[in-house]
Amino acid sequence: MTHVLLVEDDPMARQLMEIYINKSEKYTLVQSVESAALTEFCCRTNQIDLILMDVCTAMNASGLEAAERMKQMFPGIKIIIITSQPEYTFIDRAKAVGVDSFWYKSASAEEILVVMDRTMEGEQVYPDKTPILKLGAAVSKDFSHRELEVLREVVAGETDAAIAEKLSMSLRTVKDHIQSLKGKTGFRNRTELAVRVRESGLVINDIK
Repeated sequence: MTHVLLVEDDPMARQLMEIYINKSEKYTLVQSVESAALTEFCCRTNQIDLILMDVCTAMNASGLEAAERMKQMFPGIKIIIITSQPEYTFIDRAKAVGVDSFWYKSASAEEILVVMDRTMEGEQVYPDKTPILKLGAAVSKDFSHRELEVLREVVAGETDAAIAEKLSMSLRTVKDHIQSLKGKTGFRNRTELAVRVRESGLVINDIK
């Protein structure tokens, strides 16, 4: 029997996951908590073989940061990141910290059991890409990596000069990227661009 820790702060999502785990003959739910800040304590006080963890959790705790710590402290524990957020860096960041698998909540709930099985068998299961989002006249895949970096700073409310310094760009290049982003999306100004992108979830600046 595989012992599972569930880290999920959304009550409905957590309840659904608990039902699927409890109905399975392969898995037993050891603990279900709302915050990634509690993962170390749970792993030290219980036998845990697999962690299912959201990225954005209660107490502003990052599931990605917690996953990195758990992989260092408990390398034998498998970790699956689960999220509904389409933030464009999440998949790459999960791979970088050693997360075993990654699953979007928008998929069928039954699929998580398949991902769990494959992960426990030693396979890494990741989506091919982040969800494609519609942003005005554009879709998220229309933006270059550099434009996305600039876009993150625009959403954070940084000035052109601050963006140029942080990203080691010329001021002219920053302005060109912002103009390109407005041109592709059709948004009228910088404020509308920042608001719409923040609403889409493509860039999330308040989670590490």
